[in-house]
Amino acid sequence: MKPPVGQTDVDVAWGLNGLQSLAPTSDVVVIVDVLSFSTAVDIAVGRGAVILPYPYDEASAPTFAEEQNAVLAQPRRAGGGQLSLSPSSLESLVPGTRLVLPSPNGSMLSRETGSLPTLAGCLRNTSAVARQALSLGRSIAVIAAGERWPDGSLRPALEDLLGAGAIVDRAIVYLTNAEPRPT
Repeated sequence: MKPPVGQTDVDVAWGLNGLQSLAPTSDVVVIVDVLSFSTAVDIAVGRGAVILPYPYDEASAPTFAEEQNAVLAQPRRAGGGQLSLSPSSLESLVPGTRLVLPSPNGSMLSRETGSLPTLAGCLRNTSAVARQALSLGRSIAVIAAGERWPDGSLRPALEDLLGAGAIVDRAIVYLTNAEPRPT
């Protein structure tokens, strides 16, 4: 059952500061890191995998993967047909694979959500993510991940804003029972 339009809040913010601002009053968080993390998660989960986000460039990642009985995704630059943040490397995942997926933006933000239900939104899954977010709560935080400059400050990424906007559009369509537009 859909909540009435007037009783649902869908807010969009950027990066870690936006997440920290919206999370305390949100029922569900959608992390949008289109070019890598969220699209990789969508492909992997669609193949029946379980994703375990992990900090990027952490020396403890191999130990964590072993403790979780999981495969550690390698950096894109590793090459050699290994599983990595590259969405195309995940297209042949075996169902049931547990994959530790380090990334500098989407994974980091996902780990910061604590116990809040957290979804990975991308341009491939806008309808499904909007529908699931609406089923999980009335206060939805959509976080456009962006990237970080070398000094650690946010560098907005147009693709993440477009992905966030597409998810918000789908949510509005579902809330208003409007005729869905093609995605």
